[in-house]
Amino acid sequence: MAMAALRREGRRLAPLISPRTITAVRSSPLYTTLEDEGPLGVRHISTQVVRNRMKSVKNIQKITKAMKMVAASKLRAIQTKTENSRGLWQPFTALLGDLPGADVKKNVVVTISSDKGLCGGINSTSVKISKGLHKLNSGPEKETKYVILGEKAKAQLVRDSKKDIELIITELQKNPLNYTQVSVLADEILKNVEYDALRIVFNKFQSVVSFVPTVSTVLSTEIVEREAESGGKLGDLDSYEVEGGETKGEILQNLAEFQFSCTMFNAVLENACSEQGARMSAMDSSSRNAGDMLDRLTLTYNRTRQASITTELIEIISGASALEG
Repeated sequence: MAMAALRREGRRLAPLISPRTITAVRSSPLYTTLEDEGPLGVRHISTQVVRNRMKSVKNIQKITKAMKMVAASKLRAIQTKTENSRGLWQPFTALLGDLPGADVKKNVVVTISSDKGLCGGINSTSVKISKGLHKLNSGPEKETKYVILGEKAKAQLVRDSKKDIELIITELQKNPLNYTQVSVLADEILKNVEYDALRIVFNKFQSVVSFVPTVSTVLSTEIVEREAESGGKLGDLDSYEVEGGETKGEILQNLAEFQFSCTMFNAVLENACSEQGARMSAMDSSSRNAGDMLDRLTLTYNRTRQASITTELIEIISGASALEG
């Protein structure tokens, strides 16, 4: 309103100024500089930019909060299944043992990861351990292959270990996880891969903010028999009474296949639980960071707006003083 009054005052005084003076002012460097700044309102563009940035950060904060709530809901649904699945593979560990140091020629590293990102570093951790196992079990007379579950491990391992990848399976969590689905998957792996030892790499869930990278080992029937004959942990198998006409080799074959499917089921659930917990933590951190950024942008916006108002007041006062003079 004050600026409009000042413009009216200028128009009223314009006839009193000679045309020669107007021409001189227009050709002066000062007038050119003011004209290059653009039309009225350009001085407020920094405030508009900050306002747009604040709007973007608010939208991002809404998305991260929603993703945290979705991850929390999925975590509650999976956590009960995960705790119940731990009772499946533990009897096999007590009977057959878990022998990560077994010296075999054909190793298959089963890397379990997620199909989606924004869940911290759980996928990178699994890939690093898988690469370490591959390097540890490689040699002139040894062969180590990869079986990959999940898009994230696939994206990382394809770059430098494409020739060692035997099988890739994705979209595992497209439907709710159940034992039937995972047992079919385990059967598919056993049919397409030759192995002496299957080393399953996954993240074991402990809490929302804690997971432990874990490796479970499942040995083939031949290696199980070899370890049993050597009198190791598997030697206790002879103390059990076997009913029916099945031979010891057939029993070991069935046990090894069932052990692998149970271990895979637990590993997939543990990793899915860890994924949702890590995503909750990541989205919570993102929401807090967005809040901090919003506070800083609000402070910047207020300072910019105050500076703009102060500049306008100075111009009004200067113009009024010039008219009075």
